[in-house]
Amino acid sequence: ALPAAAGEAGADAAPLPPPSSAAQHLYAAARNDILQVRSLLKSGRTQSSVGSGFLIGTSNLVLTNYHVVSQFALDPDTYVGEWVDTGGQRGNVELLAVDVLHDLAVLRVNRSGTGFFKMPEQLARLSQGQYLYSMGNPLDLGFAISEGAYNGVITRSFYDQLMFTGPINSGMSGGPSVTADGAVAGVNVSKRLDGELVSFLVPARYAQDLLKKVAEQQKAPADFTAVVAGQLLAHQRAMVDQLLASPLSLKPMGPYQVPVRESEQMRCWGRSNVKADKPFTVDDASCAMESAIFVSGSLQTGQIAIRHQFLRSTGLDKARFAALASASFKNEHFGSNKDARLTGPTCTEDFVKNRDLPLRAVLCVRAYRKFSGLYDFALLTASTDQGLMSLQSRLDARGVSYDNGLRLSKVFLDSLSLAPKKKGGAQ
Repeated sequence: ALPAAAGEAGADAAPLPPPSSAAQHLYAAARNDILQVRSLLKSGRTQSSVGSGFLIGTSNLVLTNYHVVSQFALDPDTYVGEWVDTGGQRGNVELLAVDVLHDLAVLRVNRSGTGFFKMPEQLARLSQGQYLYSMGNPLDLGFAISEGAYNGVITRSFYDQLMFTGPINSGMSGGPSVTADGAVAGVNVSKRLDGELVSFLVPARYAQDLLKKVAEQQKAPADFTAVVAGQLLAHQRAMVDQLLASPLSLKPMGPYQVPVRESEQMRCWGRSNVKADKPFTVDDASCAMESAIFVSGSLQTGQIAIRHQFLRSTGLDKARFAALASASFKNEHFGSNKDARLTGPTCTEDFVKNRDLPLRAVLCVRAYRKFSGLYDFALLTASTDQGLMSLQSRLDARGVSYDNGLRLSKVFLDSLSLAPKKKGGAQ
């Protein structure tokens, strides 16, 4: 017999398992309240991006992700929103509210729900391993339901997310994930590309909070760019306050001490490139927040990163090592003047002495063009006390206020120092 062609199953291959009866019943009951949410170019009404959403109760309100609606939220002169239901009916959407920090949005449409998806005061309590059912329109192929399991709250992101061990594909963002009895557990939001079936949901309580705000507001904001800016400013205040709530941890690197922050939201990694054929060694230590705030397809912000690099000569003289260290320092990038999102970097360079450690320091600041009051700060330092060693450190604070950028830079700079001499060591 001929082998099956690529992509085809052989005659004796096991058929795909049918969906469970629970999934079939849920989809049949919910299908009229699941929508595809599209972002269209106003000129020609051609499709730019797609996601999913779902009608709440018997109202005309639709829950979805902020990132699904971000184009017409931030650029309503260029983009417009549209909904399409499982029967092919369609209509325009009105954006009522966004929560950029939890990636949620509420729309109003010109049709009502059947009452399947409810958001009661008392939300469903979830237990590890409990089956959940995710709905949406994957890859713009058609409406679908997928099964998976709830596996706890992920705390590595700055805001809680639920881990869903099941498939969530592009286009399903903004769709609902429900329990076997139809209670909304969360809103589909993302998946890991470096793993299998590692997906994430926005907890239903955040959606509940946003719906309450919609019920209380008199009318939709006229300018969502200002709303997003206000939410990003609130985020950076909480982020910086949490980072600096206690002194930064100090780690030894050669004869120096360097500041790091290890927490649930910020992970640190180290590596070394010690090689016998190289006349120098390089040790790296870096810490970064594992999540950032999605603002648009070209901008994610609200994130802090720290990096330290310790270079040491094992065979270079002082002149050649100085050239190596200088080239490494000059290799840093601070942004372009051509960036449509941020202004070009304004940099200040000086030689400073921090307690016992002389440093060369460069501080660069960039302002956000659309979001007033937000900046990216980059602080780069290099030790100047040794001829055959160099500690080069960098702090990046993205999406912070000017005052908080200076505050972070000062704490970071003040924390760099020489390691204390061991008792009984040479004086």
